[in-house]
Amino acid sequence: MEVRDLGLIVMENCQELGEKVDDTIKRLRKTDKSFIIPIEEVRFKDGEAKVVIEESIRGKDLYILCDTHNYNITYPMYDFINHKSPDDHYMDLKRTILATMGHADRLNVIMPLLYASRQHRRKRRESLDCAWSLQELAHMGVSEIITFDAHDPNVQNAIPMLPFDNFYTTNDMLKEFLSQEDFKREDTMVINPDSGASDRARYVADILGTEVGGYQKRRDHFHVENGQNPIVSHEYNGKDVLGKTIIIVDDMLASGTSMLDAAKDLKERGASKIYFFVTFALFTNLEKEIEDAYNEGVFTRIYATNLNYVPEKILKKEWFCSVDLSMYLATIIDTLNQNKSISDLIHDNSALQLVRKKN
Repeated sequence: MEVRDLGLIVMENCQELGEKVDDTIKRLRKTDKSFIIPIEEVRFKDGEAKVVIEESIRGKDLYILCDTHNYNITYPMYDFINHKSPDDHYMDLKRTILATMGHADRLNVIMPLLYASRQHRRKRRESLDCAWSLQELAHMGVSEIITFDAHDPNVQNAIPMLPFDNFYTTNDMLKEFLSQEDFKREDTMVINPDSGASDRARYVADILGTEVGGYQKRRDHFHVENGQNPIVSHEYNGKDVLGKTIIIVDDMLASGTSMLDAAKDLKERGASKIYFFVTFALFTNLEKEIEDAYNEGVFTRIYATNLNYVPEKILKKEWFCSVDLSMYLATIIDTLNQNKSISDLIHDNSALQLVRKKN
């Protein structure tokens, strides 16, 4: 098939991942030429900004890679240093799209962690930020949205005429886990920390051929603390976990409260080892509590992807394992650029081969 002229714009919030993806595509295509198109993200002292694309993108199949949750990007504003928020990153993404001026042949946005993905449904008088942002990108001429493990894939209903590809990281995470840990099917269970993660947990359990259980999370919907309704209790539903190795699965670890509460309860029930599987490790405010929980033997290791920013000090922890998804992402871009089917990439379950070898 004809390969369209590929261009990769890497926002400053995901430079390391973008360079790995670029190197992988170069290896796949056996070329030394970089596909990255340089840009400058300019920030003025009053906080306003602009994006400048520094070479021609006319006629290119353009992929913009953006990590909206990289809180390590700073800029001077008046007389203080400001950290970029997800809103800042999303606005910079829109500035980049505006800077293309419609010259690209096709414009694709890769947001591994979908912007405002937890703001996807309305329970009271509240904004629907995720749905609106997707519609906004569609109106700006974006041809396709590429994301990973969307908090609720149904949000794509907001853009029914725009391709929305939601890839899962489970296969790569399982391959990393199986290569590092002892695994026995009969001694392992997969647990979801709340009902929202039940489909993810069941998918992992189906690949491993293990039992699955989970927790129901009761919240106080009449109060808000730190931007969320406080958890009243966790109620476990599942088989006996005595002596079992447990894999707790969720899409993201933000504060870590739900996963730690589940792990502590499972330990009290006699679980042996506990592992966390999360696509996005954010560590918003509970790093010390997680460290303490590890030292107390509550869990053994956290497996998370490199699709979002994780501080260097976390990457060096013995309890943290970063799973590199650059090959997967590069293969997705390479396949889409050649206008080939991505069905095999979406439904990749090659980890089954490792499961069979171990059992």
